[in-house]
Amino acid sequence: MALPGTPRASGTEATETVAPAVDLVLGASACCLACVFTNPLEVVKTRLQLQGELQARGTYPRPYRGFLASVAAVVRADGLCGLQKGLAAGLLYQGLMNGVRFYCYSLACQAGLTQQPGGTMVAGAVAGALGAFVGSPAYLVKTQLQAQTVAAMAVGHQHHHQNVLGALETIWRQQGLAGLWRGVGGAVPRVMVGSAAQLATFASAKAWVQKRQWLPEDSWLVALAGGMVSSVAVAAVMTPFDVVSTRLYNQPVDGTGKGQLYGGLADCLVKIWRQEGPLALYKGLGPAYLRLGPHTILSMLFWDELRKLAGRGLRQGT
Repeated sequence: MALPGTPRASGTEATETVAPAVDLVLGASACCLACVFTNPLEVVKTRLQLQGELQARGTYPRPYRGFLASVAAVVRADGLCGLQKGLAAGLLYQGLMNGVRFYCYSLACQAGLTQQPGGTMVAGAVAGALGAFVGSPAYLVKTQLQAQTVAAMAVGHQHHHQNVLGALETIWRQQGLAGLWRGVGGAVPRVMVGSAAQLATFASAKAWVQKRQWLPEDSWLVALAGGMVSSVAVAAVMTPFDVVSTRLYNQPVDGTGKGQLYGGLADCLVKIWRQEGPLALYKGLGPAYLRLGPHTILSMLFWDELRKLAGRGLRQGT
């Protein structure tokens, strides 16, 4: 079944789309399923992105070196369970952010906006921005929990939270409601570019594969191929914003809740570029792709297959 708003291959009949409310549940569920498998990669990526924060290359210790060595370092420091640090917050974030994102995107498709030139990308970006805003507190806690480790392996600021609820309570008590949305200025553009790239390239790649008729039209392999193409685009455009977002979320704050290292998105970008070099904006690219790639592929595959089942249920019920 094609994404809503996605052109079908010639000669095929239009299929029934699911309601936006159903897309909300399906999108959130699909991304939460993917999160369970990819969260260890997120832990490694977070540590690599915080390593050497605002320090010139070669002037700081590197407890995390590359993907496999970093996985081993996390296990040595925190045990096997350390690879699933922040999972509860990650699931909360995926449910909130992607539920809103897929719901809004489905509304745009239902309204016919994605049939307009560039409509898919614009709809994906706007839906992503709204989802990122709603899910920002969960991403804030997830980042801080994943950064926490023993002193010998610590990178970035250590917040010493015990769990998700404890972290939310501490932030609320010390910084107020606004503190729960600290760093959202980096999260919104991060998800906007990622969502636009993901939904637009997935839709285009899937339609292209269907048009070539290399695979059976309703095969899960079509969604898999679309997800594989989409994952490359997402990692390429999203990683610099991902690095900035991680830094903004994890930085220490003063008594008023103001960040002590960065004043916002632009300030963070400039400081990283000047003090760490432009390549620092791609810190953790390997784990970022290994995380974003499978997560994008699994999310879009799960979503597409769940939508097929929902669509069949609707047709059988009529």
